Parts: sequence; C-alpha cells; structure tokens
Amino acid sequence: MKRIALLAAGPALAATLAQAQVGVGTRMLTGAEMYLDGSRKMLDEKWVYWDGPRLKAKPPIKWTVVKDPVDEGTVINCNDPASAGGLYGSADIVTKKKFRDFRAHVEFLITKEGGNSGVYLQNRYEIQVLDGDTTSHGMAAVINESRSPYFAYNGIGKWNAYDILFRAARFENGKLVEQPMVTLYFNGKKVHTNQRISQVWGGPNSGIDGGNDGGKGITDTPGGLKLQSEGHDVYFRNIWIKEMELTKPDTDF
Repeated sequence: MKRIALLAAGPALAATLAQAQVGVGTRMLTGAEMYLDGSRKMLDEKWVYWDGPRLKAKPPIKWTVVKDPVDEGTVINCNDPASAGGLYGSADIVTKKKFRDFRAHVEFLITKEGGNSGVYLQNRYEIQVLDGDTTSHGMAAVINESRSPYFAYNGIGKWNAYDILFRAARFENGKLVEQPMVTLYFNGKKVHTNQRISQVWGGPNSGIDGGNDGGKGITDTPGGLKLQSEGHDVYFRNIWIKEMELTKPDTDF
C-alpha cells in the first residue's frame, strides 16, 4: 500500500489522506467509479465513439466482449473493423463523462507482437500502449514527452496496469498559465513523476485540440478518458476513475 496526500479544493473540503494500491488487480479508491468491467452493458452505458474528423464507425460500439485469457470473466477487445490498417481516430471510444483532474486505473493485455492502442487523458494526451517500442513513442511513454519505461512492461499475453494521477492545464483570462501534468505507475513501479505535457500530439485525428496551432493550442475544456483502436487485438478491463481537484501543480503520489 502507498499513502498519498491529495489536496481537494472547495470551501467545505480539506486535504484528505487516501490509501491507494497500484498495479494489476488494484481495487477502486473510495469515491471512484468503474468505467469498464468487461461487460457489454457498461461499454454501452458509459462510452461512445469519439466524434473526431476521421470517425468511420457507427454506433453501437463494435468493440467486442471476449473471455479473459488469463483470469475468469470477460474483457473488452479494442479491435474495431473500422480501424483496420491502423486508422487511429476512426473507431476510438471515449467516456461520456468528461474530466479535469483525476486519478485513474487502466488494465490492458496485448495479445500479439507489435500490438498497438493508447490511453488518452482528457482525450488529449496519450499514454502509449505499444509492444516492442522503447522510444518516446513507445510503451508507457507520455507520448513525445518522455521515454518509454519499457523495463516495467509485463509482456505479451499478460495483464499490465497504468495508475495515473493527472492535473489539467490551468488558465487565467483565457491564457495558459500552467501546463498539464501527470504521474504514472506502470505495473506498480513509478515511472513518470510530475511529467509536464507541452501539447497535444498526433494532429486533429488524435484528440481534442490536436488541430489547434499544431497541437499547442490547448483549450480549457474538460475531456473524457479515451481508448484507441488501431486494428490490433488489445484487451482492456478494470478501468476506474476518481474525479479530483488538485490545487497545487503536483501529481506525485
């Protein structure tokens, strides 16, 4: 167990101390909400296709429910027919609920060599899911902002976990004054601490604000947690999110 002190804003709220376990199989924090439990019901209730410029898929979501290859139960396969050939942005899904600051837990399993997906914070900033890549575009990198901590990857056919604390960009009078920031645990190992994010990468097909000033035109708009479909069999389960409000530019936990 790791203890984290999180500052919650608001006149009636004080700093709270929460216990948070990290890694595969982690249980939800008190006050968190489950967003993907491996069921068709939750997939349809809490997610939609991202309506980006390259959207090709039509509802209902064509991601499929499959048997968990490691444990009991079912999980969600992100391989959508509309994304065949690696057409990212054509069949990505995003939570209906939008967020600013949050703590999230995401578990994924890559079934084959080179398997590719991605986890997008606020539907803007990608935490990469890509087997075989150890660069700043590779596994568990805050894409193009940090190198891949590939050493923490459990490998093909095994479950992996991202534990994320994210603080959204801050604005004053419509101007960006504090960059977004994230701390990430990968399979229980802290791999990024207070990593600042300079822009949205990947262009308009990648996420919100990707087409604004080459991705540098970040806006003060909340966004959902997005999962990417790129024509690969990558499985997801046990995704939960807790809304936060971090008053200070510090996501370390």
